[in-house]
Amino acid sequence: MKVTQQEMAEARLPLAYRDYCAHLLIPLNRCRIKKLWMPWECVEERHAHEKCEYEDFMRRSRIMTKLKEAKKEQISA
Repeated sequence: MKVTQQEMAEARLPLAYRDYCAHLLIPLNRCRIKKLWMPWECVEERHAHEKCEYEDFMRRSRIMTKLKEAKKEQISA
């Protein structure tokens, strides 16, 4: 994690969003508040956060696949 629990608490991030990509969500939320949630604003910050979330999902998916394969090999051996 690139952001401390204290920083996330100060940014008032809900617990569900305190994940690996929280360091990108904090500036995104600040931008959204500053720009009054206009959909055409904060595009770069939103894209960076969505990309981080996608890459984190893919990383966790690869880990799960490896765990399933290892378990399958362990059972068959």
